[in-house]
Amino acid sequence: MEEVLVFAAAVVLISSSGVMSPGPLFATNVMYGIRGGTRAGIKMAVGHTMVELPLILLLGAGLISFESFPQFRVAVSIVGALGLFAFAALQIRSAMGHGSQEPKRQGYGPLLAGVMLTALNPFFIVWWLTIGIKLISDALALWSFAGLVILFGLHIWMDYVWMGAVGFASRKGSKFMSARVRRIITVLLSAVLVYFGVVFLTDGLAMA
Repeated sequence: MEEVLVFAAAVVLISSSGVMSPGPLFATNVMYGIRGGTRAGIKMAVGHTMVELPLILLLGAGLISFESFPQFRVAVSIVGALGLFAFAALQIRSAMGHGSQEPKRQGYGPLLAGVMLTALNPFFIVWWLTIGIKLISDALALWSFAGLVILFGLHIWMDYVWMGAVGFASRKGSKFMSARVRRIITVLLSAVLVYFGVVFLTDGLAMA
């Protein structure tokens, strides 16, 4: 029982460094949160889960290793950068086009954003290949392959709580903003996405 509690505490403490770190997923979470609140945050978390769970299982099975990762990371960095540039451009265009109208809630937008901004984020994958791999190793040592399920359960709830809370706070805060202020915030957050796109691109080209 003690080893379970120690492992659970380690997962929560170490996972917080990845879950709550600022990045393109967080910036997009705020943008969609302004429109859709908690529901948008949960949808983003679902999209994030669709990428994170298979990645953990593949790492645990030894099908992905750090030695085979550099070339893949180059591709993810470059494609991820282009994706962020395109997404930022669409968000800016959307913000400018709405005028003073209330932005529409988008059905599958947050879900797809959660998938794409997770799968095309090289730093997310590097986190699991470096920091996260220790958790995976410990989980396998304690409970064999079932440990991966335990690890995932201990980790993933934080993503749902965090993204849901960010979506909730963004929506509540937006009620005190004018349409113009919301547009400005969307543009600024889109600029953040462009910044991360530049970081991804330079990182990928440096390794090419």
